Amino acid sequence: MNVIKKSFDLGDGRIVEIETGKLAKQADGSVVVKMGDTMLLATVVSTVGAKPGTDFLPLSVDYQEKYAATGRIPGGFLRREARLSDYEVLISRLVDRALRPMFPSDYHSDTQVMISLISADKNIMPDCLAGLAASAALSVSDIPFNGPISEVRVAKIDGKLVINPLASDLERATLEFMVAGSANDIGMVEGECDEIQEDEMVEALKFAHDAIKVQCAVQVELTEAVGKTVKREYSHEDHDADLKAKVYADTYDKVYAVAKSGSNKDERKVGFTNIINEFFEAMPEDTADLTKAMAKHYYHDVQYDAIRNLLLDEGIRLDGRKTTEIRPIWSEVGYLPAAHGSAVFTRGETQSLTSVTLGSKDDEQMIDGAFFNGYQKFLLHYNFPGFSTGEVRPNRGAGRREIGHGALAQRSLKKVLPQGEANPYTIRVVSDILESNGSSSMATVCAGTLALMDAGIKIKSPVSGIAMGLITDEKTGKYAILSDILGDEDHLGDMDFKVTGTEHGIVACQMDLKINGLSYEVLTKALLQAKEGRLHILNEMKKTIAQPNEDMKPHAPRIVSITIEKEFIGAIIGPGGKIIQEMQRETGASISIEEVDGKGIVEIFADNKAAIDAAVTRIRNIVAKPEIGEVYQGKVKSIMPFGAFVEVMPGKDGLLHISEISWERLETMDGVLKEGDKIEVKLLDIDKQGKMKLSRKVLLPRPEKPAAPKA
Repeated sequence: MNVIKKSFDLGDGRIVEIETGKLAKQADGSVVVKMGDTMLLATVVSTVGAKPGTDFLPLSVDYQEKYAATGRIPGGFLRREARLSDYEVLISRLVDRALRPMFPSDYHSDTQVMISLISADKNIMPDCLAGLAASAALSVSDIPFNGPISEVRVAKIDGKLVINPLASDLERATLEFMVAGSANDIGMVEGECDEIQEDEMVEALKFAHDAIKVQCAVQVELTEAVGKTVKREYSHEDHDADLKAKVYADTYDKVYAVAKSGSNKDERKVGFTNIINEFFEAMPEDTADLTKAMAKHYYHDVQYDAIRNLLLDEGIRLDGRKTTEIRPIWSEVGYLPAAHGSAVFTRGETQSLTSVTLGSKDDEQMIDGAFFNGYQKFLLHYNFPGFSTGEVRPNRGAGRREIGHGALAQRSLKKVLPQGEANPYTIRVVSDILESNGSSSMATVCAGTLALMDAGIKIKSPVSGIAMGLITDEKTGKYAILSDILGDEDHLGDMDFKVTGTEHGIVACQMDLKINGLSYEVLTKALLQAKEGRLHILNEMKKTIAQPNEDMKPHAPRIVSITIEKEFIGAIIGPGGKIIQEMQRETGASISIEEVDGKGIVEIFADNKAAIDAAVTRIRNIVAKPEIGEVYQGKVKSIMPFGAFVEVMPGKDGLLHISEISWERLETMDGVLKEGDKIEVKLLDIDKQGKMKLSRKVLLPRPEKPAAPKA
């Protein structure tokens, strides 16, 4: 074995080590990245040559956590790792988005990157090392790659920026971003924050980029040590310079005219299609399929150049808007009468129908992952059916794109949800995209905010989102920042930058950059323009509903949360669960109880107020402490020769002595009371042993003394 190791310091004494040459040597490239007890194995394999006709990079990135890494056995029937969890998919997407732009544009070989968590330290999060591991594996291979890159988590904890913080410290973070980039540029950002300002975000990105530069330099050293500075040769595209010139000459002006017409999405699509069809019709009938394929490829280049030049030279967008202009917005709440909350949000040709469903603790989602396992009470699901773009596409369940878009909206809305006892509900938000032409994830954020307010959830502040674009010309230095981008502007642009926030600041963002050399000055301008746009969208939303409804829908379930002393948990549950089961059966409410921080948290869930009130009364009676001098509606539990034991509260009995039953002297208990009788009693005293002394006679009128006989 020729084992080579390189390491670097994160700047605070924590060491990250990269090792190659020991494991998975038949892969084109493999490394193990280690920090503390956390170890990631990353491998990369790329076929030699490309499939005929392939005009894109067939790259797949899979991040998977092995349960053995954390000393756990997987749940489920099979007891083995299965399909990737949503969390693993999100990490895979982060790495994919960081790597993909770094491959040569004409490299089309099937390429697979696999990253496995093989050992875990519960306090060292592996996701922030996954991008480094993938890039290092490519760096020690002969696969063409314009890297290296790296990926870090930057967080602000106790007012200080930290790179790859410990999991235990992350709970205190007011800002948390995953940032990827090369030694020269930032290429990908995703994260969340507590209503921060734009300059604070830029500061965090700069801090992250400084750390990335160090990690890229170490990978360059590793590449040189392994001897993989020269990459494999490839030829994946056929070209015809004369054909390219003819396509440009015959179609450019026509494409420019359609782009400038300001027509809608469908009209533009028809116009662009007619242009290339006319070109094909003018070609000789015996034209080879390969030639037609090349012509189609060049036509895409024509569209790319024409639309970008129109923007940079004349400042005209495909739909005729100005660069800062937001498309028309309309929204409606309460559209679905049976849902607990609902909203329709439409911006231009993008539309989301979003519903809110409220549930109890029993509806929480159980997360059974290798690194993280627990429960989640806020769920957001995003659906993107084919008809939303006028396409025929089979419904195969949520794909990676849908999981990623849903996660961005989820991290945006969770920042404004009420916390703790103020929000006892499990909340599920579902966004169904009915139309799409640009940033359906941001429409989901807006529709989700409206639906939550319609449901009566007391969110801290409404959230809106906007997608920004960027068109640049590196030769002239011209650039245009676009607000509320269309789908075509996303595809043809150099940056896709989504920002969500309240009127007080940013709560989440996602950025993908496709060019080199984006300055922080341009990035700051984009953020400030995004602020202007999202505040405009927020004002439009407020015209529909400005604050949460005072109450929930009449048919929405109700939850009451009660905090009790730990000592009463057993009394509420009862032996073998007898008491709590009886309460649920008799009231119709669902009751759950758990111990949190030395207290008992009781949650009562029902679909009507009467059931809630009945259950609350019974629980309060159990946990209440009897007070001397109070009058109680008691129930006779047992009869003794000297009196009766009366239950004044669930599980709390006191002695009603025979002398305290009535003002008349009773010689025996026979026929006076019977078990089950309900009587009013007053608590006279509680002795040192906690025994209660009750009286009934003090609540009865005292008989008058008979008059003395006359002399």
